[in-house]
Parts: sequence; C-alpha cells; structure tokens
Amino acid sequence: MYEFIDILIEEDVKIVETSGRSPESLMPRLKEHGFTVLHKVANVKNAVSAEKLGVDAIIIVGNETGGHPGMGDVGTLVMLPRAVDSVNIPVIAGGGFSDGRGLISALSLGAEGIVMGTRFMATQEAPIHENVKQWMVSANETDTVVIQRNIGSPSRVALNAVSKEVDKLENEGATIEELIPLITGQRSKKVYFEGNLDGGIWSCGQSVGLIKEILTVNELIKQIVQEAKNSFEFIQSRIESIRT
Repeated sequence: MYEFIDILIEEDVKIVETSGRSPESLMPRLKEHGFTVLHKVANVKNAVSAEKLGVDAIIIVGNETGGHPGMGDVGTLVMLPRAVDSVNIPVIAGGGFSDGRGLISALSLGAEGIVMGTRFMATQEAPIHENVKQWMVSANETDTVVIQRNIGSPSRVALNAVSKEVDKLENEGATIEELIPLITGQRSKKVYFEGNLDGGIWSCGQSVGLIKEILTVNELIKQIVQEAKNSFEFIQSRIESIRT
C-alpha cells in the first residue's frame, strides 16, 4: 500500500480517498506529506472512528450505492443526517445521486457535496464498452441486486445472469470458494472492456434508474448545476406558499 503513496507524492496529488478498511496505518505518512484525506464509510460508527484518526472529511454511502454499501441496509436519506450530526468534519454523500435534485437534497441534509459513480459511467468519456452505457440508459432502479452478503462483503451490482447465479448460490449456502469463479475481477473486465453484459458481475447503483442519456462530463456537470438551481427555486416557492 505504501508504494501507492509514493506514487501519489511523485505525481503531486493533493487529495486521497481511503476506503475498505481503517486508514490508521496510512495516516502518519499521508499527513506528513500534506494530503487531504477523505475516508469512505458505510455506517456512522466508522465515520466517528475515522474522524478520531484525523481524516479531513467523510464520504458516507447509503444502501443505494453501487459497489459496497455495507451490512446495515440503511438508505442515504437516514444515513447522511445521522453522520452529519455525529462528526465535526465535512460529510460528503454517496449512494443514489445522479442529478441536481439529488445534490440539493444532500445539501439540505447537511452534506458539503455528493459523489457519483454510476452516473459518470454513463458519460461519453467513461472508458467502458458502449454496451454497458446503453444498458444503463435502458435500466431502471430495480435492475441491481446486492450479493456477497454470505461472505461479509455485500456488493450492489447490475442484475445479470452471473449476479442471479451468485444470489441463487448464496441462498443455498455457497462458500467463498464456490463463489470466487463467478465474482472474480477478471470476469468483470469482460463486461467493461468487451461489452459482454453477462460476462461477470459489475458495480451499479440504484441511481441507474435515473439515467436517461449519455452526456459528456462537461454537459452532465452543467446540467446538474442547472437542475440544482431549479430545485432550489422550487423549494423557495413552496416555502413562500406555506408562509402565505
């Protein structure tokens, strides 16, 4: 892991995201070299622990997120304000965000901003196969499934032949040894780079149901900003109507 930090130092990277385990062993080196450290968590307990270790901000993801949502099955709408109330450092929200409406909702719950993974996959610049992007445009919010609970590493992925098989095997009590041939990253590469949608499992959040078109990153950011402004104006109008 330390060799990665060496590369970050050489490339003059200023901001680092850690996740998957406690960043405790990395913090002395990261802080020594002036990195801003964001630690991604899936529950409030880990957010509090990370703050004590000296991270600069928390990224907290709810159950809607693609990838690893944690074992708690708590959605962002509850997880985010709980985290904001529990730490004294900035909190960034993840899980279920794809547009300006989501951004405004996160800000109103106390977040400093949002992270998006699934939505950026469906952009022109994303280095993945066009088949994946087109599937995302046609998918809805029920086209994902959480697998790997039995091995303590729940993962929200796209619903396909492989993830259905993994889900079936887990329900039958499969061991990690039985699951590895199906969940290996080598199979995921067949999806991302060859466009074989049933080639393996691949991370995808429930926000896929909100994706309607493939934009450039520039277009997407501008659209999100405009949607956020529109949402804010709508909220203001509703508040004014309540006052009157």
